[in-house]
Amino acid sequence: MSLEIKINEDIKNSMRSKDKKRLAALRAIKAELLLIKTGADTSTTEIPKELELKTLQKLVKQRKESAKTYKEQNREDLAEEELYQAEIIEEFLPKQMSKEEVEEVIRKIIEETSASSMKDMGKVMGMAQKEIAGKADNKVVSEIVKGLLS
Repeated sequence: MSLEIKINEDIKNSMRSKDKKRLAALRAIKAELLLIKTGADTSTTEIPKELELKTLQKLVKQRKESAKTYKEQNREDLAEEELYQAEIIEEFLPKQMSKEEVEEVIRKIIEETSASSMKDMGKVMGMAQKEIAGKADNKVVSEIVKGLLS
């Protein structure tokens, strides 16, 4: 089942159960997917999985940054709303890998590519992003790669 169909089903269920907070988060995802679908990013009517993952990650990141800003401005009510929406969006992302799992994958990639210095970081990052796509934050991946190569 595609992400778009899952979202539409969840929207219907949220409307039936009158869960307004969940409905708002789901509608945000649907709006973003519609923008991608009608935009220049895709030539077909089906959105590629990688683009769906990137979009969901972007939405989660936006919500978390907004929550951080709201907390700094002592607006806990708005921060909670943003964090709740981030949680809902994360339900549609693959299970996130732990730091140890990411480190294990990167060690294998370094072995395969015979990377030995920071000059090889681009090569390692490229392969890591393909293998880990959507399962870990790129910032975490980058930090681990830097740590292992330096």
